[in-house]
Amino acid sequence: MSKIIAWTQWPDLKVPESVTLHSNQDLPLETSDLSEITFYVPSYMGGKTALDFVTKMPSLNTLQMPNAGYDDALAYLRPGLTLCNASGVHDASTAELAVALALASRRGFPTFASDQAKGKWNHQRFKSLSDSKIGIIGFGSIGKQVAKNLSGFEVEVIGFSKSGRDGSKKIEELDAYLPVLDIVILILPLNAESKHLFNAARLAKMKDGSLLVNVARGPIVDTDALITELNSGRISAALDVTDPEPLPEGHPLWGAKNVLIVPHVGGNTTAFEPRARRLVESQLALLAAGDELKNIVAQG
Repeated sequence: MSKIIAWTQWPDLKVPESVTLHSNQDLPLETSDLSEITFYVPSYMGGKTALDFVTKMPSLNTLQMPNAGYDDALAYLRPGLTLCNASGVHDASTAELAVALALASRRGFPTFASDQAKGKWNHQRFKSLSDSKIGIIGFGSIGKQVAKNLSGFEVEVIGFSKSGRDGSKKIEELDAYLPVLDIVILILPLNAESKHLFNAARLAKMKDGSLLVNVARGPIVDTDALITELNSGRISAALDVTDPEPLPEGHPLWGAKNVLIVPHVGGNTTAFEPRARRLVESQLALLAAGDELKNIVAQG
């Protein structure tokens, strides 16, 4: 079997003897010869800068993404290169943020935080999460974890997926449900089919007073159409992701009504690292044993 030369951000992973492990401590990406690297894990939240190093790795045969989303890595595929994502690693963090955003928005936390900063006691009545009908658009591992997290609340949850498996409805049925859903949570991959899935027409179908939570990818929602709906006061939104991203200073989405924005922190918690480390260790063990890798999403 050919030798495995791996680069990850963690220099202390437990790996088989046949694996040579590098990190920035002994092989800085910016200044080193990367021609022998065969297994590469871009630094988490490294974005395009971290992915660009793939072009300097002619021996690379496995690109292991540290996150579940991999749309940005597809451009780096080439013959002989296998792309794996980190499905499962972010389930706990992203699912809890989805519920937190729904709770924070429904219970008026942005208003209360603003009032607190002003030293202002302003008693108001907001909507409850209880008794809500909630649609989870994208019923993969994270979507199912969101449903599990919501199971302790007095809510009705309806999952939507492309296949309609695991008790979910097919996404093609979504339009019939939008007028009755109180909360819509987006947690589906970005691809040609899902880009601007929530366009002006679909946003207009949402129930008056409903909430859109996006913990997926920004371009799944048409930003201009969303701003129009938000400023009308008809719906509200809680967003972990935006389009564009990062959201530039002065962008009209910052000043829109009824919106809570957090800076793409869905997976970036203390829950990430132990799960990511376990995944990478597992992948390297499989590779060393000559077994098939997990989470293969594309091959060049």
